[in-house]
Amino acid sequence: MSVDLSTTYCGLKLKNPLVASASPLTGKLETLQQLEEAGASAAVWPSLFEEQIEHEAMEVARLYDQATDSFAESLSFLPALDDYRIGPGLYLEQMEEAKKKLSIPLIGSLNGASKGGWVRYAKMIQDAGADALELNIYFIPTDPEMSGADVEDQYLELVASVKESLSIPLAVKMGPYFSGLPRFATQLVNAGVEGLVLFNRFLEPDVDLEALEFRPTLQLSTRNELRLPLRWIAILRDQVDASLAATSGVHFTEDVIKALLVGADAVMMASVLLQRGPSYLKQMLQEMQSWLEEKEYESVEQLKGSMSRIHCSDPSELERSNYMKALISYTDKV
Repeated sequence: MSVDLSTTYCGLKLKNPLVASASPLTGKLETLQQLEEAGASAAVWPSLFEEQIEHEAMEVARLYDQATDSFAESLSFLPALDDYRIGPGLYLEQMEEAKKKLSIPLIGSLNGASKGGWVRYAKMIQDAGADALELNIYFIPTDPEMSGADVEDQYLELVASVKESLSIPLAVKMGPYFSGLPRFATQLVNAGVEGLVLFNRFLEPDVDLEALEFRPTLQLSTRNELRLPLRWIAILRDQVDASLAATSGVHFTEDVIKALLVGADAVMMASVLLQRGPSYLKQMLQEMQSWLEEKEYESVEQLKGSMSRIHCSDPSELERSNYMKALISYTDKV
């Protein structure tokens, strides 16, 4: 009997847990179709950035002001700024076109940090056909007067602003740097979030020693990065009433299985697909099917969360005891 690989993420019924997260591969119809053919159960459209929207709005406003200064009659032939189609309109058009040609769910993505007019694009992404929206909150607090509670409040206000305009499911891609992560995750869910994506990878700038300036760098993920999501998904699985997605560090089939065991509903990948190509998904699905059959699982649902914190014989294995075990194990090898 064939194993049932289906899962549910943010209310979306997926044929399997493998989701292509936002990357250059998911921003083009051709590669999206390759991902779908290879077995991806859903894909996240690349993010629309707060800065991108605000920059283009400022440019339109600047041109508007210049024209009105030059021609008295210009107020009659220039459209009102609120009605002007700003650059991100092309982004939405391409997403709408892709959605029409795909059979798998397409998840929209917004990347920002502040509460502002850009959040109205959440509704536009929904209207373009997105089946869900992923809010990628990328915020680095630098103000010493800003408390941890202030940071959390900013997140919650942003979520509330976005959620207000949506009827599709909302997921938040969050970072791990919260002092009381389970409590904050619960607050996000109480604010209306249907899914949590763990974790956001904050891109870290490097220092150029010749130019003496910061330079943005992008490093693809490594397998070691999966350990952080594994721990927290295991802890959160039985504490929050929301879907959980693992991301960062998923490179092999065993990584997918580990994420499912601790409680992930979906497993999102970008780096490995950029490195190996969309067709690698076929291999992962075949290997996952074989492993589940060998271990006599009937479905992915049966597997999910069977190693979450509540099912651990010793929950401290997710907390402090592993720290000592790791040190002793390493010392024994030296």
